[in-house]
Amino acid sequence: MNPHERLGLSSVEDDLARLEVLLAESVIFGDAFLDSVTSHLIRAGGKRLRPLLAVASATCGERAATREDLLGGVSLELMHLASLYHDDVMDEAEIRRNVESVNARYGNLIAIVAGDYLMARSAGIAADLGADAASLMARTLASLTRGQVAEVRTSFSLERSEADYFEAIDGKTATLMSSSCRMGAMTANLAPSVSEALSEFGRCFGMVYQLRDDIMDLTATENQLGKPAGQDLAEGIYNLPTLLALGDRGVGDELRGLLGAPLDDDDRERARKLVVATDGIERTIVAAQRFLERAHEALAVVPSAGLRAGFSSLITSLLEEIPGY
Repeated sequence: MNPHERLGLSSVEDDLARLEVLLAESVIFGDAFLDSVTSHLIRAGGKRLRPLLAVASATCGERAATREDLLGGVSLELMHLASLYHDDVMDEAEIRRNVESVNARYGNLIAIVAGDYLMARSAGIAADLGADAASLMARTLASLTRGQVAEVRTSFSLERSEADYFEAIDGKTATLMSSSCRMGAMTANLAPSVSEALSEFGRCFGMVYQLRDDIMDLTATENQLGKPAGQDLAEGIYNLPTLLALGDRGVGDELRGLLGAPLDDDDRERARKLVVATDGIERTIVAAQRFLERAHEALAVVPSAGLRAGFSSLITSLLEEIPGY
């Protein structure tokens, strides 16, 4: 997905080019070693989805972003990057964005401390934007933490419920997307009703984004994913298609016999094929479509026709990436 093309608001792309400069400057402390660590993933690039949501929500593609609009996006992106630093330590990841992960290059301790530093910079930038922005980022961090705990608490658990799953992805993924849209509405002083609508769109966007990712983990190729298909199964992260497959009368018992512990490559592939053989993928797509419908309902409140069309195209493109959708 090229989010800029799907959004279709050319001025937002220009704004994000300006944001990129502020983002790079925001992590320069003056210590050569620390600067190299904190800027590692920034230099690796990325889609910058969270700043895109923030800036588009603020400007609707109808004016140039103010410095406050851009800094709001920077604050969200720094919190997202910090969470990646911490996630890679927990997952023992070696690659992130096609480059060596921070923990692989510098060690776990440095990665954790650098992630903490990025969190601090995110909070500092938000505080400079005002008490409401600082409060938003504090609530966002709390929700991220709850989502992470919800995932870790149920890792390798065959008793993980759908409620556990949705609690985790709402906290880990949807919260940052929702807060990005709310931050943009906040820096632009939009009406409360529009701010709430954009926040709900962002939440639904995040839910669809994660549901799409969880489907792709099971159905895409290793070249597409940059990791083996079914890696979440091997790591004990039982996502919605897997939870649904565990209840399948035909393969549920066999799948249950495989899961509950780390998997080698053969058992990972065997488990993946069992999940794909059920209707778990189709039912997960249906769940994503429900969030898509809610997103469109929220967008109906947004007065800008250009932003409504752009955000509608952006969220629809997520499902279009699913093989066979």
